[in-house]
Amino acid sequence: MRHLLSISDLDKTQALSILDTALELARISDAPVKKLPTLRGRTIVNLFYEDSTRTRISFEAAAKRLSADVINFSAKGSSVSKGESLKDTAQTLQAMGADAVIIRHSASGAPRWLADSEWISGSVINAGDGTHEHPTQALLDAFTIRKHLGSSTGDLQGLHIGIVGDILHSRVARSNVLLLSLLGAQVSLIAPPTLLPVGVESWPAKISYDFDSVLPHLDAVMMLRVQQERMQDLFFPTAREYSHFFGLNRDRMALMKKSAIIMHPGPMNRGLEITAECADSARSVIVEQVANGVSVRMAVLYLLLAGSTQEQGVLQ
Repeated sequence: MRHLLSISDLDKTQALSILDTALELARISDAPVKKLPTLRGRTIVNLFYEDSTRTRISFEAAAKRLSADVINFSAKGSSVSKGESLKDTAQTLQAMGADAVIIRHSASGAPRWLADSEWISGSVINAGDGTHEHPTQALLDAFTIRKHLGSSTGDLQGLHIGIVGDILHSRVARSNVLLLSLLGAQVSLIAPPTLLPVGVESWPAKISYDFDSVLPHLDAVMMLRVQQERMQDLFFPTAREYSHFFGLNRDRMALMKKSAIIMHPGPMNRGLEITAECADSARSVIVEQVANGVSVRMAVLYLLLAGSTQEQGVLQ
């Protein structure tokens, strides 16, 4: 059984293989017919216990472009809302013959627990678990950075990437730190102390509380959504103060390198962590990230379910 549960499960060669495969598959998006017969006859389940738009639709589009059958399972309005356990749901999916289960769950570790269980024989892909990880988001972010700024060796060596904002509640931040550093980039986490997780000092990244001092040195600025729905306490005095110190606006955009790009995993809180002017500027690759997500997720599904024996070894 092969899964994609965490960036830490990949080495550099494996990560680059996914990005290279995504680059090849991206060409399908430019073709008149945007489909391959690769996964015809395979069943892929989107098992989402949390609301999602971009990730779920992206996985669905990726699977359909590879000709797979897709089942979308939402916790709301299903037997889960009536108290059904993850075990019972998994056994139901197994009975349906699911070849891959793409799971988003509020509990950190749920995808690995599912993968290690005896209830699913197919592949398990982590589409975000709690505040733990979101590996395919990190892969599409790296794909986007490499497309605009990558070196001739195919990695991100020599680049300086800034991840700004709500690091504490962000599974995107954790996966990105692991992957970007693995690919040779220097990563800086920029946030107020209250929005940094315990133990962040052990992450392969530098930490700064001063956005303006780091900004001119960054090749890519990744703004994170302030996840107010996960905040039970007061992490900053006011939205206005947060935006003043850690928001990306026109004045800060003027401090960036001419070649630097603006990123955001979405959805955005326009006016809080990023202004509309920055989000919609020529520097922004935010919409492109969404498009690249389909190619990257196609690559993951392809390598898990349809690649050669050698290629399938990319994801263990």
